Amino acid sequence: MADSMDRREFVRRASTGSAALAGSSALAGSSVLGSLTGCSRPSRQDAPRPNVVLIFTDDLGYSDIGCYGGELRTPNIDALGMAGVRFTNFINAARCCPSRACILTGLYPHQAGVGGMMNDRGVPGYRGDLGRDCVTLAEVLRGTGYGTYATGKWHVTRFIEADGRKHNWPLQRGFDRYFGTITGAGSYFEPQTLTLDNDPVEDLGEGFYYTDAIGDRSVQFIEDHLDRTPSAPFFLYQSFTAPHWPLHATEEDIARAEGRFDDGWDRLRRERHERMLAAGIVDPSWALPEREAGAPPWEEAVNRDWHLRRMEVYAAQVESMDLAVGRLVETLRRRGVFKDTLILFLSDNGGCAEEINNQGWYDYILRGGERVSREFTLDGRPIQVGNDPSVLPGPDDTYQSYGLPWANLSNTPFRLYKALTHTGGVATPLIAHWPAGITSAGELRDQPGHLIDIMPTLVELAGAAYPTEYAGEAIQPMEGVSLIPAFADDRPLDRDAIHVEHEGSRAVMDGDLKAVARGSGGAWELYDTELDRTETVDLAARYPVELARLTAMWEDWANRVRVFPQPDAG
Repeated sequence: MADSMDRREFVRRASTGSAALAGSSALAGSSVLGSLTGCSRPSRQDAPRPNVVLIFTDDLGYSDIGCYGGELRTPNIDALGMAGVRFTNFINAARCCPSRACILTGLYPHQAGVGGMMNDRGVPGYRGDLGRDCVTLAEVLRGTGYGTYATGKWHVTRFIEADGRKHNWPLQRGFDRYFGTITGAGSYFEPQTLTLDNDPVEDLGEGFYYTDAIGDRSVQFIEDHLDRTPSAPFFLYQSFTAPHWPLHATEEDIARAEGRFDDGWDRLRRERHERMLAAGIVDPSWALPEREAGAPPWEEAVNRDWHLRRMEVYAAQVESMDLAVGRLVETLRRRGVFKDTLILFLSDNGGCAEEINNQGWYDYILRGGERVSREFTLDGRPIQVGNDPSVLPGPDDTYQSYGLPWANLSNTPFRLYKALTHTGGVATPLIAHWPAGITSAGELRDQPGHLIDIMPTLVELAGAAYPTEYAGEAIQPMEGVSLIPAFADDRPLDRDAIHVEHEGSRAVMDGDLKAVARGSGGAWELYDTELDRTETVDLAARYPVELARLTAMWEDWANRVRVFPQPDAG
């Protein structure tokens, strides 16, 4: 084991800029980032078996929402964070479909058959379709008397056609009701593969906007459940597409965001970091990394009005999602079940740096197998695909993304972004709110956690028996640990190392050490995450024995969970 004092001194000397940041006058920020209250241990003995609402967002950056430091206006989500606990060291699976397979099954995504995207690459970890040797949260919870409901993005099967196989659609994987899209992305105004239960939705109605529809159907499902079976608990999986590209929002929502980002990504990133420091979300000893390569200084950016419009639409997408969360919370309050409902809020990966600019993107979006866009709107106008500064994003006939510089802001203070396993790609905010079971209002939790921990947490809370066999198939055991002890205090969880792999990028986190590599050809790096979670001081050359130990752990894990064999390139 490398000497921790020696490592601490080495990181301290090698870091640049952190002392100045630590000594700067941190902004007071909004009321949601005020002082934290003292800890009060919840009594599991007195807590009821809760209803569960699991809110999963798409491409939301670590620091976008207000209670994690962002300037986006998310009062409903922030209220949950400040009345519950916020996890500051929680990890996802780096991309949307692997993360969804992971959170639904409690397994690493390769074990569930979704180590890559939604295509069958011919080897067990990469089938683009949930396996039969795993169970979903809905299958487990329905078996113990929960009503089970899902709204929004599914994205864990390559079988997306309404007249095709549906063995891995929501109703076939344990949900009683479903409203959403089977595919992974698409128009917010005219989404493809929109489904109610097992049937396509043909009539969208006037003024349709997908985020609003997810919110409205979620409310309807809960209302119907409470009308029919008021004594039975419910599980709602609310899986938003927001704020994943395309940048689509109503003009009314965009107008509310106008002007808020005019200071540009550099100043906003510094201000976010200062608010995070003031709230205790990040440690003052962690350096704020330099702006990512590919992001120019704001003062040198061209087409700044267009860049601002991109961030304004992105903000409108997040803020409309916050309103949908607010409508659901109001329903829970009105129906008298709010205090007995555990609400979990988290994101599937870090901010998305993808620029929709080349022929590959055009082919994927307009002709790809996942059906993420039509070529024309329903009334016949061509979709303008691509990040063209002469076309302002937002309307239904545009298809753009917000790009690398804004993704760098979204992931403040971490490096890199979606699809990579450096912290910017895999860090997620996680809010846990449950008045009957969590009374540590506003507190932060720094224990390492992973999406695989949601299944054991809910199994324990529901008093469920996780099966060894289901529908005649042997079921893989859960991989994670229950988060319930962390609801009460910040003592370490009794867990194994946490691992990630996606498209060759890989990482292993063991205690306060993290080994990480970018892409299949990337060299392993080593970081002390207690001293340097922003990954600015690579310790690989200084501590080769520690690096070898971690990479050997990762290889053993990868062989066990079906990262290997990997599919042939291409």
